[in-house]
This record gives sequence, structure tokens and C-alpha cells, in this order.
Amino acid sequence: MSYFDGFVAAVPQANKDAYVAHAQDAWDKMFKPSGAVSMVETWADDVPDGKVTSFPMAVQCKDDEVVVFSWIEWPDKSVRDAAWARMMEDNEDMSDMPFDGSRMIYGGFRPLMTVRA
Repeated sequence: MSYFDGFVAAVPQANKDAYVAHAQDAWDKMFKPSGAVSMVETWADDVPDGKVTSFPMAVQCKDDEVVVFSWIEWPDKSVRDAAWARMMEDNEDMSDMPFDGSRMIYGGFRPLMTVRA
């Protein structure tokens, strides 16, 4: 059964192209070779500020930043776990990320329901 990693981050608007390049590089060099099935990167278009909680609040989005919402689909959790173990062992330098990774939220998710037209 598929397994998903989800991510939410705040990216400076000026770094949009750098973010796209970073995401493509991560797909090409890490996720696809490690067995990922797909990756989706989205750029906020209609993401309201909240009063109690919201995507912008969750990542402490600044005025010059945009929320990105991303997910990676894996064939199953065991492939995902092995991939992340290898990637952590490689200890790749992520200091050149075009956003503040310390404010990114992420997690692994089991599918509950999938509906397609």
C-alpha cells in the first residue's frame, strides 16, 4: 500500500525558481533513485491566515514568504523507511536550501482514502 511523506514550508518569494530547482534536484538525485513513485510541489495560491492555526502560522511565514505544500508517494512504508535511512546516512549537506528548513513541518502518512475521477 502506498505511503506518503508530507511537507509544509515557507519559501521567500524571491527564491521560487531556486526552490523549483532544489525540488527537481532532490527528486532526480534522492527520491526517484530511492524508489519514490511521485512527488508533488505546490505554491500557495489561496491560503488564508488563521486566527488560531493555519498553514502560514504553522511555518511562521513572513511577509515576503509563500507557503509550499508538498508530498512524496512511496510504494510502501518499508521502501520509504529504507530510503530515508540511506539518505540520512549519506548526510548530504542541505545548507544550500532556498528556505529555512528549521520552520518546515513534515511527517509520514498512511492513506485513509483515495478517490480519482
